[in-house]
Amino acid sequence: MRHRRAGLKLNRTSSHRVAMFRNMVTSLFKYERIRTTDAKAKELRSWADHMITLAKRGDLHARRQVLAVMREKDVAHKLFEEASERFGNISGGYTRIVKLGKRPGDAASVSLIELLAIEKSRKKKLEKKKKEAAKAVAAKADEKDQTAAEQTDSATAAAEDAEK
Repeated sequence: MRHRRAGLKLNRTSSHRVAMFRNMVTSLFKYERIRTTDAKAKELRSWADHMITLAKRGDLHARRQVLAVMREKDVAHKLFEEASERFGNISGGYTRIVKLGKRPGDAASVSLIELLAIEKSRKKKLEKKKKEAAKAVAAKADEKDQTAAEQTDSATAAAEDAEK
């Protein structure tokens, strides 16, 4: 039974598997997208999410934990610089897996795993919503001004009629 056994073995020894995923997670953050098999992409997603979570924390211990996994220092530093801006306040779901089809040589299912740029798109949506809300408020204010002007016009007209 596999109760509480996380991760896939992928028919490799543990040292080979760890080395492979360390290389893959470094390449993912270096190039922001890589092609690999479906099973490897699904397992790599958890490694990448963990690295991003550590980078968002940003303290020295987290930096040392990431550097213990990643193969290149400059890639890890780039991750720490961009993580809080790029991924913001969301927790998880930092990667997208797109299935590409079968590999010609052995007919293995191949996927593209890529990092998402969540915060940028959210900022655009928020700015758009703010602009629409500002327009709506301005339109309501204009309507109120028009109705207030009409009411004052009718009130002055009624006062003039009362004086006559």
